[in-house]
Amino acid sequence: MISLGCAKNLVDAEVMMGSLLKEGFEITNENADADALIINTCSFIDAAQEESVDTILESAEFREHANSGQALIVSGCLSQRYRKELPKLMPEVDAFMGIDQVEQVGDIVRQAVGNRDSWLGQAEEKPNGNETEIIAKPPGDPLIDIHSRPDYIPAFETPRLRLTPDHFAYVKIAEGCNHPCSFCIIPRMRGSHRSRGQADIVREARQLVADGVKELNLISQDSTYYGLDLRPGHRANISSPTRFNEAASRLPEDASTLASLIRELNGIDGEFWIRILYTHPAHWTDEIISAIAECDKVAKYVDMPLQHIHDAMLERMRRETSGQYIRDLIGRIREGIPGIALRTTFIVGFPGETEEYFESLLDFMREVRFERLGVFTYSKEDGTKAGAMASQLSNEQKESRRDRAMSAQLEISREIAAAQVDQARRVLVEKQADAEELRQAKMGSWEHGHIRSEESNGVIDLGPCLIARGEADAPDIDGRVLVKGELPLGQFADVCISGHTDYDLIAEPV
Repeated sequence: MISLGCAKNLVDAEVMMGSLLKEGFEITNENADADALIINTCSFIDAAQEESVDTILESAEFREHANSGQALIVSGCLSQRYRKELPKLMPEVDAFMGIDQVEQVGDIVRQAVGNRDSWLGQAEEKPNGNETEIIAKPPGDPLIDIHSRPDYIPAFETPRLRLTPDHFAYVKIAEGCNHPCSFCIIPRMRGSHRSRGQADIVREARQLVADGVKELNLISQDSTYYGLDLRPGHRANISSPTRFNEAASRLPEDASTLASLIRELNGIDGEFWIRILYTHPAHWTDEIISAIAECDKVAKYVDMPLQHIHDAMLERMRRETSGQYIRDLIGRIREGIPGIALRTTFIVGFPGETEEYFESLLDFMREVRFERLGVFTYSKEDGTKAGAMASQLSNEQKESRRDRAMSAQLEISREIAAAQVDQARRVLVEKQADAEELRQAKMGSWEHGHIRSEESNGVIDLGPCLIARGEADAPDIDGRVLVKGELPLGQFADVCISGHTDYDLIAEPV
């Protein structure tokens, strides 16, 4: 399996792998040995789609030379989004499966392999110089098993093979999204928001902690909406802050919310972090702020994509929040949770963004001084309201604005890093650093657009060191703590910050 895209997609891949193992399949790391290859795709923005399509075509070409009997199966967001178009555009693929079918992957693989074998059985061998060429009739229509509106969500009993390191895991608390953001296709691909039961999530968390996991990363499309759809008489159209808070205020005391969930998770015995990812600004409550502040196992870290600050842009993006609402919310969060690290992302180059609007975003960045920040250039997506808007900006304008925004953030990040020198920090030790990781100057993510500056290119002369993460560093998307010394891997340790690069800290064991 090749899994692309975000952590939410990775959990789907883990479920597929677990289901295959349960049904007696063997998993191999050698592509040429596999009877079937699954490509779990991403379709969030253009660059992610291009990577998915390129991976499919490269895999099909590899199959021609290495294993012509291999069934090629495409799963994930790309096949879900283009369920009608892809089978016609990609005859190389033997099966397409959607979000709802991840637990039925065994049956799909068996059928795809059987169809491939049947097709090869009709092949003829034809001499071609010193080699023998396989001449076969074109394969029949691919298998297509995709629901137009997904409703699947995993449960504790769902088979799963974790693909993350032993010390951290992703816990999917909900699936789908109800927001009407004009630039986003996710609700059409993933369906409406649907929460897992709180007891089911807690069972999974207890098992993970018992297995030695030190960090539970709670993920969904909108984690702050968690539980609101579980109330009696739920209606989906409560995405705005006013409607959301009205609905939340009417919940019974024993209702499941993000606050009640993290409080119960915090009560699990053991030493571990709880990290909350993918929160929407429209759905924060005072109860959530209090729960994060009071729960000692919850990382003092907020991942809250804001996308912009100017009211005109927020309205065109259909973000349901105003600039003043966002400023007030940040003030409440920072006052209520001392020492909190705020991560956000912004979109630049959105249709209609003037230089004035962009400058207001830069001023906001300098005013708030986010501890972690990434920038996307706007990606025009088919099927979205923003894709049909007038006043589309050129790629050159979008790239220039991203560079300017990241340059402004670079100065802030350096100052924030410098202020931590000589301070003690609790870190989770990940692995031994190799030379390539120390040379790495840039790091990107489809979801967060985090970039290390080119000025840090070249070898950082630290000698042997470890890679660790602090509370303010989510896996794969934030900075690192480079520790000079020896510490147990996969465990917590106390370090003292001795220096920094643009986005990474340098430390020594206490």
